[in-house]
Amino acid sequence: MNLVEEFEQNTIKALSENKEFPDFKAGDTVRVHVKIKEGSTERIQAYEGVCIARSNKSIGANFTVRKISHGTGVERQFSLYSPLIAKIDVVKRGIVRRAKLYYMRDLSGKAARIKEKLEFEPRDKSAPKAAKA
Repeated sequence: MNLVEEFEQNTIKALSENKEFPDFKAGDTVRVHVKIKEGSTERIQAYEGVCIARSNKSIGANFTVRKISHGTGVERQFSLYSPLIAKIDVVKRGIVRRAKLYYMRDLSGKAARIKEKLEFEPRDKSAPKAAKA
């Protein structure tokens, strides 16, 4: 590992010291809690939408979230290790076959829906099976 990579790893560790980022990818609906500073007060505002792109370039990792606000598409790009991000929640997982969903910009209404990936808990094998009648 060279000196630059070591510096980036130490910086990432310092920036994400008390934060835990969930594993998410393009197609997932995420809720990003962003710190907003207005004058001397600071508050947290949630920004919820579909993650349409993700870039994992060590310290420069970022992701783009798209939402529809009052009938208009709004995109916002977040830096993953930014101190402005309080936390990230994955609302639902999506089934997509691409890494970048830029085609979502041209879609609206029902055409812009993404199938949800349903996760099932494994059945307990020791439980008795129902008798056939």
